[in-house]
This record gives sequence, structure tokens and C-alpha cells, in this order.
Amino acid sequence: MADEDKAMDGAEDQDFEEFITLDYEDGTSERCEVIGYFTVEGWEYVALAPEGDDESVYLYRNIDYADGTFELRDIEDDEEFAAVSAVYERLMDEEG
Repeated sequence: MADEDKAMDGAEDQDFEEFITLDYEDGTSERCEVIGYFTVEGWEYVALAPEGDDESVYLYRNIDYADGTFELRDIEDDEEFAAVSAVYERLMDEEG
């Protein structure tokens, strides 16, 4: 984790809030505020807070494409999720 960002780059550094709508396979959707982006072991991740829920945080791998689109991917590997969660918690503690 030597190349992880020292601070979270996110919506709190902007004059506006950024939102992403997650569309689920069952046809439902959920609007989430972007808490921030951060890097772990060369991969970019995004932390999202579901609108109206001050307790939950969703972590996804974020992939940006050259055409300006992006893709959020589930973190399916338990070790990767543990590492990403630990970095997120440490960054939040540092900003706290």
C-alpha cells in the first residue's frame, strides 16, 4: 500500500456535491453522494454514502475510460476489500 493517497480527493473539496445513481440488477436504483476518491495499490476507489443514510458507506473500484465514462466495480476479493476499508477508515480518521 505504499502508493496510497495521503488524503481523500472528494466532494468535500469542491463547491458542489457530487452524486452517482447506482442502478441495480433488480431494476431499482439508489442515489449516493460521493464522499471521495482514493488510491490503494495502484487502483482508484470511490466511497459513496446513500442519500438519507448517514451510517452506511459503499466502497467500489472506480475505472475511468478515455471517452469520459466510468465504471464502478464491486470489490469481490475479501483481502482487497479489507485493505480498501482500512485505507478508507484511516483517511477518514485523518480528516476527522
